[in-house]
This record gives sequence, C-alpha cells and structure tokens, in this order.
Amino acid sequence: MRRALNRLANETFDLLIIGGGVTGACVARDAAMRGIKVALVEKNDFANATSAHNSKLVHGGLRYLRNFELGLVRESLKERRIWQRIAPHLVHPLPFLVPIYGGGFRERATLTAGLTLYDALSFDKGWLDDPAQRLPNHSWLNRAKALDAEPVLDGPGFTGALKYYDAQMYAPERLALEHLIEADSDGAAIANYVEAVTLLNRDGRIEGCAVRDVFGGATIDVRAKLTLVAAGPWADLFLTHALGRPAAHKLLRSKGIHVMVPSMTNGNALTVAAGGGHFFVLPWHGHTVLGTTDTEFRHDPDAVAVSEGDIDTFFAFINKYLPGAKLTRGQVEYFYAGLRPLVDDGSGDTYGASRRAELVDHAGEGLDGLFSAIGGKWTTSRDLAQQVVDAIVEKLSLKVAECETDEEPTAGGDVGRFGDFLKGQSAAHGDLPNIEHLARMYGSMLPDVLGEANNRPELRVPIGTAGDIGAQVLYAVREEMALTLADVVMRRTCIGQVGRPSTDALDAASKIMAAELSWSEEKREAEIASLDRWFTTREAA
Repeated sequence: MRRALNRLANETFDLLIIGGGVTGACVARDAAMRGIKVALVEKNDFANATSAHNSKLVHGGLRYLRNFELGLVRESLKERRIWQRIAPHLVHPLPFLVPIYGGGFRERATLTAGLTLYDALSFDKGWLDDPAQRLPNHSWLNRAKALDAEPVLDGPGFTGALKYYDAQMYAPERLALEHLIEADSDGAAIANYVEAVTLLNRDGRIEGCAVRDVFGGATIDVRAKLTLVAAGPWADLFLTHALGRPAAHKLLRSKGIHVMVPSMTNGNALTVAAGGGHFFVLPWHGHTVLGTTDTEFRHDPDAVAVSEGDIDTFFAFINKYLPGAKLTRGQVEYFYAGLRPLVDDGSGDTYGASRRAELVDHAGEGLDGLFSAIGGKWTTSRDLAQQVVDAIVEKLSLKVAECETDEEPTAGGDVGRFGDFLKGQSAAHGDLPNIEHLARMYGSMLPDVLGEANNRPELRVPIGTAGDIGAQVLYAVREEMALTLADVVMRRTCIGQVGRPSTDALDAASKIMAAELSWSEEKREAEIASLDRWFTTREAA
C-alpha cells in the first residue's frame, strides 16, 4: 500500500472519501469491493483519533435499552457477530460482570430483565463456526462466587454480580487499517497526510476537493462524481469552512478519556453503575483500561487531551463506586482522550444522546454530489458503510456487485478458527515467544510480515514490552504507509500503547525506519521527541 498522490492528481473517481477513520475505511472497502472507483484522503494518519481512542469494544449497547433504542441494539448485536466472523484474529469474546451494591431485589430484577432482553435480541450470537467465538447467555453469580472470580468487587453492600458477554477488539487501529489494505488491493487510491482544503464547487455541483500534501506542501484537485465527508468530530467544521457558511447538520462532540493501569481483574471486564451513568474496567494486553468519561467538548477537536484534573476526577469517581479499586495517580501507565461525534439533537446531553448514525445528501442544500456521514459508533461502522455505498450506487446509477463485507474476511481475517491458526503459527515460528500477539495483530498476513525476518534475525528481536518485533516496523514502512515514528509506535504496532516506550525501544524502532526512509540523525531524534505529546497530560487549548 503506497500513497497514491499521482493517481489522486490525474484520475477522476466515482467516489472521494474525506476521512480515514473507521467510517471512511469501511466505506472504501465496501465500495472498492463492489467495483466502484474510490479515492480516500486523511489529513493525519489512518485511525488517528476517535477510531483509536475508544474503549476497544464491539458491543451491542446494553445501556441503549434504557432509551428503548431496540433497533440500534439489534443492529449492533448483529454487527458484533459479523465482526467476530470476518476478523476473528482481532475481535474476540469478553466476559463482563455487573456488580450489585445494596440495590436489593429490585435492582437485580431490573438488570436481569435487561440482560434477558439483550440475550433475546442477540439470538444469533451462537451462529458462528468457531465454538470459542460463541457467546453464552447471562447468568447470576452470588457474592461468594463473584468475589472468588474478581476480589476487586468487594465493598459495602455487595450482594453479587450478573455475568454477560460482549466482544473486544485486540487493536482497533489495525482493524481499521485492514479495511484500507483491502480497499487498496481492490484498486482504491489512498493517501494519508493529505488534508482536504476546499470543495470543488461548479454552480452548485460538487466535483471533488482541493487537497494539500501535508509533507510536500503541494495542492492538487481530486476530481470525483461524488464526495463523502467522513471526518468524524471534524465533519461539520470542515463543511462550514469549505462551504463558507454554517453546516446544516451539527455535531455534539463528547469527550471520553481512558486510563491504563496495571491489571486489576482476573480476565473479566466490569460494567459498574455509577450515579446515573456507568464506567468500564477492561482487561487489555495484560493491563486494565478504565473508561470512560462523557462530557461535552467545545474546543478545537485537534486540541483534545487528558489533563491531570481529568485523571483526578475520574479516579475519585471510580473509587467511590468501586471502592476495591483504590486507584492512585502513581498507578497510571498510559491515558488517551477521544471525541464521540454525536448527532446533535439539541439536548446538550452527551451521555443520553443517541449513538445512531446519519447519512446526509446535501443536494437539498444546493450542493449536489456531496454526502456526509455523521454519528455512529465502531460496532455499526460496517453496516453504516453498506448503507452509504447503497446510496451512492443509487445516486450515481451504477451497476455494481452486491455488498459482501458481511461475509468476506478482512485483509488478515482469513484464519478459520483462530485457535487452530495459532497452533499452526506457533509450530512454524516456535522461536517467537510472542507469537499469539503477532497472530492476533496480523492474522493471515503474518507470513508476509515475517518474510524479511526469516533472513534477518535481528528483526525477530522484541521491541518494547507489548510483544512487538522489528519486522513489524519494517513491514509498516514498506507495506502499510507508515511515514512517522508515531504511525508505527502508536498505530501499526502496540509499542506505545501500554505506556511510554523505553529509550532502547524507541531507538530500535526509529533506526529501522531511518534506514528505510533515509532519515538524518537529526530527523530521527525529532521523531522520537515528537512522541512526547502522547504521554504528557495537558489542558485543551
């Protein structure tokens, strides 16, 4: 996969996608698989923001039942099963416990009723070939059994816990990237670090967009029959700037922070009710991710960050409702903030706002040839993409193949039963102690990743503490459009996703990149320094 700048400048496309997060990536994959001529540009790196900075869950939205959004819950549960089937290396079952503290029979009965409905709506959760991917119905654990499973639940009034199952992503950034890899293989013209600047408007007809190469500085016109804005939290701001007037459809930006600490549980996730809301305690890569907050964000989306006050307030909140946590600032290993792009219903209530998606055809505003996709969530992004491409096909009167993204494995998803795949990879690469990590990160692409390492033993040496090796760095540069050290450390691998990497780890990764990209020593040191922002708390500007 290479930056297709020449193609962007010299070809006319059926569809130009502005935004390389999960929505844009899913649309690109679906459209390219159907034979539509696709271009996609992203102003930073792929899955750089909201698509990466989330709770890493593929879930049905249990809490949406409270708003009687049964259709959204059912859609989410259906899509959860599809993700498990098409990307079994990256999406796997995760057990959850919902503790009850002093709520008595009424609270337990209410939760039981909700989980019974959740089970009913996910009637197809066992329709998977791999038994390890099938999800059981909910169950009740009395106080003794719950504490035996997770001692951290102990606290005043604790009576027991309900157990249910959802799914977790091993690496959201890689799951989004696999869609782009497949779109590229099906002919899409893709480039990161290309910023959309101005829509090309000819008498009310949008004919593409002027874009700027962030690194080279050149501006080119990308021509397309239809342009889709899939810019997440930036969508309405881009439209306002590009059109020179306020966008008709507004977004409500909700800030959510996550904090990583040493492992707090024995493999179960926790969903803890708290003051009319909830928070998650999530096992991930041998650590625990705590999430998430939900507050309206009115600053520049590029300025979103985690502050010391955010962490203090969040930890006080968690310690109040999960007293066994006993969290302190010294336990923090990593943190990140993301923005949920919610469809603004005028309420200003970010927690209560729907997570539904909306596809807007701007022809009604005198801008024919312009669509925007707003709202939505990770779990339903594939389904949203199918709806978007269906609408594009109808709009452009195209004759194309049917959607197959619900059946066709992602770029690395053709592994069959993951347990069997892992056994085979372990037998083939028994000298790699981190083979499960690598098998999950790349799935069926793993032999390609390790190809160069077969002749260069130094590429099999671990980098960092998450299980990554040098071969991944080289592959990211050569095959996955990684252009900066942050691309590799924060998104193509997990080197930086479990805390600030050591000096040795950053030296090793940056030297591989420097040799491949002809960086000077000054450039290499600057790339290392640029990572500080990922591990430093700050206030939003």
